[in-house]
Amino acid sequence: MKNHLKPLFIKLSVAIFACCVSTAVAADDQKMGGKVGEMSLTSSDVGLFKKRSYSPYSGRNFPTQVFWGDTHLHTSNSLDARAFGATLGPEEAYRFARGEEVTATHGMRVKLSRPLDWLVVADHSDGMGAMNEIIAGNPDLLRDPTVKDWYERVNAGGETALKATMDIITKFSGGDIPKVLLEDRFAQSIWDKYLKTAEAFNEPGRFTTIIGYEWTSTEGGNNLHRNVLYRDGADVARKMLPYTTSESFNPEDLWKWMERYEKATGGEILALAHNGNLSNGIMFPVETNPATGKPLTGDYAKTRAKWEPLYEATQIKGDGETHAFLSPNDEFADYETWDKANLGPVIKKPEMLQYEYAREALKNGLKLEGKFGTNPYKFGMVGSTDSHTALATAEEENFFGKHSGLEPEPHRYEHIIGEFGPVKLVGWEMAAAGYAGVWATENTREALFDAMERKEVYATTGPRMIVRLFGGWDFTTADASTRLPAEVGYTKGVPMGGDLSKAPAGKSPSFLVAAMKDPYSGNLDRIQIVKGWLDAKGKTQEKVYDVVWSGDRKPGADGKLPAVGDTVDVANATWSNSIGAPELITVWKDPDFDPKLRTFYYARVIEIPTPRWTAYDAKRFAVEMPANIPMKTQERAYTSPIWYTP
Repeated sequence: MKNHLKPLFIKLSVAIFACCVSTAVAADDQKMGGKVGEMSLTSSDVGLFKKRSYSPYSGRNFPTQVFWGDTHLHTSNSLDARAFGATLGPEEAYRFARGEEVTATHGMRVKLSRPLDWLVVADHSDGMGAMNEIIAGNPDLLRDPTVKDWYERVNAGGETALKATMDIITKFSGGDIPKVLLEDRFAQSIWDKYLKTAEAFNEPGRFTTIIGYEWTSTEGGNNLHRNVLYRDGADVARKMLPYTTSESFNPEDLWKWMERYEKATGGEILALAHNGNLSNGIMFPVETNPATGKPLTGDYAKTRAKWEPLYEATQIKGDGETHAFLSPNDEFADYETWDKANLGPVIKKPEMLQYEYAREALKNGLKLEGKFGTNPYKFGMVGSTDSHTALATAEEENFFGKHSGLEPEPHRYEHIIGEFGPVKLVGWEMAAAGYAGVWATENTREALFDAMERKEVYATTGPRMIVRLFGGWDFTTADASTRLPAEVGYTKGVPMGGDLSKAPAGKSPSFLVAAMKDPYSGNLDRIQIVKGWLDAKGKTQEKVYDVVWSGDRKPGADGKLPAVGDTVDVANATWSNSIGAPELITVWKDPDFDPKLRTFYYARVIEIPTPRWTAYDAKRFAVEMPANIPMKTQERAYTSPIWYTP
């Protein structure tokens, strides 16, 4: 700016500033003896202005932004990922997640549509980094004859390498691990290197690296995996090595280790389970402790509730919200379902399903709370990828597969990705999911962790739709007209993950729910409230309510809302946002509330139909897939519940 213009600019700025202030102080100006519109400001005027900031965001202490991330990404440090060919490590994973373009294992350049805000590189604790060292021929490891045999066979290539890979994975899954790979010296060197990389890429406020690992209990093919996340940095995390299944397959022993860790280090950690759909019906027990065969106890309920505030409800190995067998009246229940097999020789049986899915666990948690006084399944919900490529991709048009052998190529849809007895899992069954949305006060390890602990989080199958849910007793229809739903939400109620109790006489809970579409994805079809409760006879119940939807549709005689429509052009892998709505918001009051019954509520947001990743593959590789392969999807989000306790 030229110097001779500066005085004029300053005068104009002061005048504009004074005009803004005048509207804020006009009501009190006569009391103070001032003159509205004067250029000068008294100290009293300035003090009042500070109290009544023009900015509606000033002084807020509640979360105003959702931060997107992945709690579950594997790199070449994971034995199975490296065995299947992944060459990208934690550094590449962080670079990719924060928005950089990288080269995938098989040479393709790849980039996210938008950077993520945070990432957990959660490599398997069993044999972390071992496969990299075996392939490289680390002489300290080759002194063990079993490891030397693996080294020679893996590096031989071809069928020999494939058989060696499967042998290694099988032995690790069963806890049959050479002692040289379990030595503290080796494990500490790998852990320290991981922690150093995590610290190098952690930029509070811009991109957060949350330290973590996966404890991989797969005894007998029973998937009881947990991811462990740290609130603190490397200086605390390095004080104890990660817990492994070479020490125990029992989740209760993991919880004991977590207790020891916090007492010894002063740090904080939490755990979240995933893929109950592959657990042989033991992820969410109701009567018998699967580890001991003895009846569940109040101690089990308290301990699980303490250490596992979250559950990974959707990811690449199937959606885990609910199952059509369990929710026959829910038209959206059969979504990306993996229910043919477990991770071992036991074939899936229908009676297992009730102990494998999130909604049923939430319902059974109410029953157990009545019995033990603590709800062991009072968890929030997140989505994550479980990708073993170091690439946190969850968008349909940018999906890089479960492991490096399933990166984009013409026939990945028909590759066998798992074979358990007579059951085969095929490439097209992979789900391009998901991500975790966290409502935190800032993008730091501490703030994100604290939001996870209070369950102010939600899961999506990939799209980054913005979703709010608040529950209370005094929301009104007018509250849905606000452009700042969080302000009224926090003032009148509790957010997702919160609790309501002691219903005021004659009142039913009301819920302020809002969703805004991901600008890169489909419009919104509807928002639903899923309600679960324990009835007066002690039986669990559920009901799904359509609470707000796009267009002028009306429920039919059966109470069902007509489908939103379908604009997907499968041949060209595209769609039109000519149907649906960019945003939906409403206040809904439970019409069937009974103040004597334990209840939970969560929101499910459904998008209009859009192309599935298989449609993009068919288009880009010019392949014709069998008619049984789905080409469309209706992406969705699941909020953490709000619980009501009498």
